[in-house]
Amino acid sequence: MSSILLVEPRFKPPIHPGFRPASLGNRAFHAAVSKSGCGVPLVIGLERTGGSRSVFRTEIFPESSPNWPDSIRFTERTVKFLLWQKGGATITIGGPDSLGRIIKDAYSPHGERAFDAGLMGRIYERPFAVIPATPEQVPPANEPSIKKGGHLDGCRIGFDAGASDRKVAAVMDGKAVYSEEVVWHPRDQKDPAYHFDGIMAALKSAASHLPRVDAIGVSSAGVYVNNRIMVASLFRGVPPDLFESRVKGMFLEIQKSWNGIPLEVVNDGDVTALAGAMSLKEGAVLGIAMGSSEAAGYVSPSGTLTDWLSELAFGPVDYDPGAPIDEWSRDSGVGSQYFSQQAAIRLAEWAGLPVDPGLTPAEKLKFIQDALESGDKRAAAIFESIGIYLGYAVPHYAEFYDFRHLLVLGRVTSGRGGELVMENARRVLSEEFPGLVSRISFHLPEEESERRVGQAIAAASLPETVR
Repeated sequence: MSSILLVEPRFKPPIHPGFRPASLGNRAFHAAVSKSGCGVPLVIGLERTGGSRSVFRTEIFPESSPNWPDSIRFTERTVKFLLWQKGGATITIGGPDSLGRIIKDAYSPHGERAFDAGLMGRIYERPFAVIPATPEQVPPANEPSIKKGGHLDGCRIGFDAGASDRKVAAVMDGKAVYSEEVVWHPRDQKDPAYHFDGIMAALKSAASHLPRVDAIGVSSAGVYVNNRIMVASLFRGVPPDLFESRVKGMFLEIQKSWNGIPLEVVNDGDVTALAGAMSLKEGAVLGIAMGSSEAAGYVSPSGTLTDWLSELAFGPVDYDPGAPIDEWSRDSGVGSQYFSQQAAIRLAEWAGLPVDPGLTPAEKLKFIQDALESGDKRAAAIFESIGIYLGYAVPHYAEFYDFRHLLVLGRVTSGRGGELVMENARRVLSEEFPGLVSRISFHLPEEESERRVGQAIAAASLPETVR
């Protein structure tokens, strides 16, 4: 029996005909369960720390159904998405007992999701667990909100740590008076002194353009708890022992070196969303930064941040069994391979656009963007494909987030490429998901400087100064 989840899209990426959007697969699955009249409840609970919990409710086919394999696949993909959207030290699977055991096995030390379980254990500093249960046994939701950002008084520094370059801005009373970008290569560095020295150099450069420094805000890919670095791809090259002793508390050490002034570190995706909310002067913003990988963040309808991870680089968006594989998690069809410079480079290879393998990832993307500006149709097909990916991902994200505004930033969206991405995303949404067109607005900053340095400026607003 063919899978209900593998739905061929009306709009196919020009150089990726095998793309099978998760949004279409889920829509078909829900419709089939409803039509069958035999759906059974599935309740997924995710517990973090301090009593913070999220709950997701839906229906699936029962074990007796010939479509049971689709229920397993749907549940596995949904758990994976929820885990990286919300985060969790413990997942409770409220549904058929065998389903809970299947998910528990997948997240065991030798299961196919051992990577995810291991990272969650590091993030929450306790062993990751999956608990099979009945729907009624899943604990109720408890979602805290966090008020950070929007503080632009005084003299501030905003720092954005990317995998290809680091950006910094000096901000006085809400106005950027200086900004710079410096290329660096943190991922492969084994000595954390490289990272520390690079961050300090950027902060000192910005400080030289200010009469004083009242606060420092940091935007960086990864997971941060109380300004401690729990998991971050920027430090992937650092050995585990050095990570524990030199990396985890790095920003606390940096704060001390700046005389203990207010300093806040927030995931770069949340800073993207915060930048959008500050500009729009309202909440319900989902931000996506297409840089070295995909970063995402969320500001709730009430205008607050959450304690969710929103690491959508690991969230599935393509259900094709042959989808591209993420080199870190070894999972297929996840966001990092669709909304990043990695995606553009992969698509360039598929399109037959010759890119010098000796270039850095940022230089490869620049080559592709230059080819687009020169009228190369292969380059155009790359950004059209990313736009189609995005058009199908938006309704998928809308299943899990309550948002009215989608803010898109990042190096991939610079220049004509960004225009093609948005044009194709809007076309998909209009034709395939007309009900969402009036509900969700797309926002792509028009000025390149705003796109590239905007996160550093928004980061500057994170800390509240003490008067």
